[in-house]
Formats: sequence, C-alpha cells, structure tokens
Amino acid sequence: MKKVLKTVVAGLVMTATAGMASAETKLTLSSWLPPTHPIVTDMIQPWAAKVKEATEGRVSVNILAKGLGHPKVHYDIARDGLADITYSVHGYTPGRFVMTKIAEFPFAGDSAEAQSVAYWRVHEKYLSKANEHKDTQLLGLMTHGPGLINNSKKAVNTVEDLKGMKLRVGGGVVNDVATALDAVPLLKPASKSYELLSHGVADGTLLPAESIMSFKIQDLVKHTTVVPGGLYNVSFFLVMNKDRFRDLSKADQDAIMSVSGEAFAVMAGKAWDAADKAALEAAKANGNQIIVANDAFVADVKARTAHLEGEWAKEASKRGVDGAAALKELREITATYASK
Repeated sequence: MKKVLKTVVAGLVMTATAGMASAETKLTLSSWLPPTHPIVTDMIQPWAAKVKEATEGRVSVNILAKGLGHPKVHYDIARDGLADITYSVHGYTPGRFVMTKIAEFPFAGDSAEAQSVAYWRVHEKYLSKANEHKDTQLLGLMTHGPGLINNSKKAVNTVEDLKGMKLRVGGGVVNDVATALDAVPLLKPASKSYELLSHGVADGTLLPAESIMSFKIQDLVKHTTVVPGGLYNVSFFLVMNKDRFRDLSKADQDAIMSVSGEAFAVMAGKAWDAADKAALEAAKANGNQIIVANDAFVADVKARTAHLEGEWAKEASKRGVDGAAALKELREITATYASK
C-alpha cells in the first residue's frame, strides 16, 4: 500500500512540475515595420529577450511575422487585445496625444539616447498627470534621432528652398514645422516613403538619417540637409494591453518594467544614434549630397517655429500639466545627459 501511495504521490509531483514548466506566458507583439529595420532588430527584439531574461523565462514575447494593421491603429490594437504589445508613432493619430509633442520640437538635440531618457523622466514627473495612455500599460517612450530634410529635387540651403515642396511627414509637431516653413506636408507613415517618392507623389520626406537606408530611399532622395540640433523629432510609444499586464504576477510585472521605461529609452536611443551615424556615412558613400544648415538657415527656422512651444504649453496647462516647467526640464536633462 505504501509503495502504491509513493507511486501516486510521485506521479502527482511530476504532473505538477510539468504544469509549472509549461506555465510560460506568451505575449504577442504586432510589428508593422520591415523585420530588418533597426527598431525591430536593435530595439524590439533585444527588449523582448530582456523580458524573458528578467522574468526567468516565465514570460516570452512573440513578434508576429506581419503587423495586424496600419501603423496608426497600433495603439488600439494593444488596447483592444488584438495583440498584447504594440509600438508606433503618437503623431500618426493627430489630436489624440498632446503631451507627447514635448519631445518633438525643433532643436531638441543631436542624441536620441539623451532625448529619449529625458523624455521618459519628464513624462513620469509631469506628463503622466494627463493620463493619455490610460487605456493601456505604458512600457516605454522614445524619440528617433534629429530629423533631416531629404528630397529628390534640389539642395536645400535656405528655408525659401522648401517653399511648395511636398514632404512626407509623420504627424505631430513635424506637420506644424513643415507648414511653418512653407512646405506642403503629406501625413503618411515612414514606411510609405519609398512608394510616395518613387511615384512622384512626394518631393521629399522628413526623416532621421537612419531611415534613408532603412527604407531604401538613398537613390530617390539625393539631397539631405542636416539641421544642427534637429529640425524636429518624433515620439514613439511601446504599450501593452492593460488586462494582460494585470494578469501577470506582481513579480513579472516588476521584472518587465525593470527592462522597460528608462532602460528601454537608453537601449533604443543608443540604437538610433548608432543607426543614424552609419546611415549618414552610407549615404555619403552612395554619392548623396549632405548639407549642414548654416547659422542663417537655423535662425530662420527658429523664428518661424518659435510659436509652437508656447502654444503647446497652453494646451498642456488645460490638462493640468505645467508645460513650461516640463519643457525646461526636458532640455536640461537632455543637455546634461548628452554631455556625459
């Protein structure tokens, strides 16, 4: 009898152990960019690996082979649980996110890492009061590197050279910047750049250096103007379905957040900066014309876009956020971080 009991108990233990071993939580992530894009290879994939490591294998992230919809609906895809995790650009849905514009103004700096870290810290201290990501669990924020002017028509040496030029933009502040510079903004995702340029719908596109090579437009936009400090920037989110996050144990929630937030901002920013540097060199090697905007050009841009920050601060105030203080701290953190 004792032998039988031992056998039964042993079997139950083995069954329980097997159940524990197979209890891994598998999360799906919808990715709309090409699998070779730096966001995927150098940010999302490494982050997913860190999640598995931080949770000691209890949670894994499966990046779907194909995105579940247009980039502009990816926040809703996570909110509604079609995928557990998504990322995209806040500006792809105009008017929906207001606080996130703080990271998009001209002359934010030349380092995506410094800007992304400052952005996360300022969000946690100031912007989170507006609760714009309330429908999801916010995992991370980032910006790409300084935005450049890339076009197929001519060298852009002055703001006047942009007048009437049709430029693909990603929404948000960059749309306002393009308008202020008398260009014609075309609101489309970055992934549509090749299509728009190759069909002559757009004369150019406002993108960071990395995107020239990532979207294979180096032979379509032979003229690039670099604006010191960046002509603009773009804000990205990384979010998770709120219910799926709540279903995780507290230990796994904490583990995921330990590799998200500022840790994600550091990793993503480093990857952007490296990709921008490599792409700019590759564009030069391709024979593309790279122009650095002179002081007069920069002064003209500043004069034409000076109103944007003040207008945003007023909107922030309506949402209970001290926009002026937040913007001041963002710039201070960015400068301090970049100087290290």
